[in-house]
Amino acid sequence: MQIKSLGHVVVRVKNLARAERFYADVLGLPVCAHFNEQGMNMAFFSLGNHHDFAIAEVSGAGSATNPETAIGLDHVAFNIGTTLDELREAKTKLEAAGVKPDPIDHEVTQSLYFTDPDGNGIELYVDTSDIWKREPQRIAQVAPLAL
Repeated sequence: MQIKSLGHVVVRVKNLARAERFYADVLGLPVCAHFNEQGMNMAFFSLGNHHDFAIAEVSGAGSATNPETAIGLDHVAFNIGTTLDELREAKTKLEAAGVKPDPIDHEVTQSLYFTDPDGNGIELYVDTSDIWKREPQRIAQVAPLAL
């Protein structure tokens, strides 16, 4: 397994509309997609990749026992290639190290989600489709991935 590049960062915010206005209008990041399903509201921004930055709305009521609802970093994603074999290799290496990754199919990427020893979210992914170049909203797909 070799990390090729930093893929994207996802930050949890308390008010999605307010945060989207800040990142789009103040900082000038172009919005490329939205995700509003399964109780999760997100906005995705692109600087030329399928997405380089995203925000996810949470209640802000997080605690040590429920960090998923806390404001702050959700996860950092690293690109490790373009093939499922590279993703399978990463899964094998993670499992050998005692890490249990959660495989997810995002259509344009195939991903492994897990946490580092301090509980920080990490995603390793491979790019599998460039459909996002014609249909940017396609980056907001989520389904289980069998590896």
